[in-house]
Amino acid sequence: MENKINLKALVDKGSNKIIFIESGNAFIDVLLSFLTIPLGTIIKLGREHSAPVEIGCMNNLYSSVEEIDVSELRSDACREMLLLPRNAAESHCKNLVLQIDHNAKPTRYFGCYSCLKRETTRKLFRYNLGGTACKACYCSVYGEITFSVDVASAFVKERARLLITDDLQLISPFRESISSLFTNLGVTNRNTTEELNLNIGVDEVVNLLIGSLVSKTPLTETLLKHKPVAKLTNENNYQAIHIDPQTVGETVLTEEDNISIKLIISKSKNIVCYAEAGEDFVNLLFSFLTLPLGFVAKQIQDGSLKGCIDHLYRSVQDLDAQYLNSNHHKEMLVNPKLVPDFCYNSLLGIEEASYYYLNSRLTTDCSLIPSNSSSESFKIEPTNLVSSAGGFLKGPAFFTVTDNLVIRPISTILELSVLDKLNVPVTDTEKRVVLMGKKEALSLLVASFDSDSALTNAFISKPYQA
Repeated sequence: MENKINLKALVDKGSNKIIFIESGNAFIDVLLSFLTIPLGTIIKLGREHSAPVEIGCMNNLYSSVEEIDVSELRSDACREMLLLPRNAAESHCKNLVLQIDHNAKPTRYFGCYSCLKRETTRKLFRYNLGGTACKACYCSVYGEITFSVDVASAFVKERARLLITDDLQLISPFRESISSLFTNLGVTNRNTTEELNLNIGVDEVVNLLIGSLVSKTPLTETLLKHKPVAKLTNENNYQAIHIDPQTVGETVLTEEDNISIKLIISKSKNIVCYAEAGEDFVNLLFSFLTLPLGFVAKQIQDGSLKGCIDHLYRSVQDLDAQYLNSNHHKEMLVNPKLVPDFCYNSLLGIEEASYYYLNSRLTTDCSLIPSNSSSESFKIEPTNLVSSAGGFLKGPAFFTVTDNLVIRPISTILELSVLDKLNVPVTDTEKRVVLMGKKEALSLLVASFDSDSALTNAFISKPYQA
């Protein structure tokens, strides 16, 4: 029988909207876990639950990974890393009452028996590589290591209670009086409110997750009105974050990680029609699918997103420490990290998580490992399948990338087709080469997440308005 969470909602009968939900730790944990979920997993969940709403250009990125020929990839494992990305907070999410990604296979951990016995090499504790020899002793005798979850609840304390507004702000019930709370939430007539009991399961939570990305009132839309996610408001209200790309011939950034891109721009419409780029740029784009949602929310907190996931992020930032299991749990939410091996390059500035194992306990919190412990502890070392190899794709290779991030091996026929669809004659185009550094990469990430014209919104200040 499927688990359910019971919630009490205060509803405005006149407008048929949820004012706030009163919740205990079970639903709060599920809600906070949204910030740890990789973007690729969100696209997958939307498909599995018949809620394939368009989330910026992310759907196109996901489909491009599905359709790219395996010969372009370093291995088929790279495709799986992008389509089924791992959650760095996986061990904590095991405690959720509602398992959002219940079809996901749990990560299995393995250790080299020889190295585990040696003081000098006992930190060489890693994922099973299917017979690959240990880099320390060159044997291939691995054993699976089982572990227990390091805390009883996922992120907040078991007796935590909070109010959750329709736009996903977390409010302490003790922070302000009822009258001031109603005033702040726009409730003018207490007589039009009523209490409503809601029972929600995995389907409702997935709809809420998707709804939080495209609606400012996801609780009302998904839990009260039961509106299909695909019909939620998804208007293009993107407020472009303009960047000043460094053009060739001007002062350029000197970091080795900078990526060169050739943009083909319509002179009359002032839009990017498509780009031509090498595998380094496409590796970066594909890596967006592995990023946790909280990392995206962290980049833009000015309310310009279509949805309200940034409200949830800010609420966690401001949440009193008394509600959380530890400072480390808060850090996992406001500064989420990647699973080891998933970091392609440093342009985005996201770190990989470190995993520690002690006495059948797996944790990402090194403070739980006593410095004077007499028991052996092990740090799980990444195998660098992606970072050391130079990314997910073989190189050198060149690709055509459309404004909405459809990616194909470079093709003149595709490029002409794109121009035809945009009604842009070849004579109206110009080429512009830009070098992309960290600032540009982060701007492109946000544009990819929240608009369907990622290249234009990231690289051109005033796109053409029809």
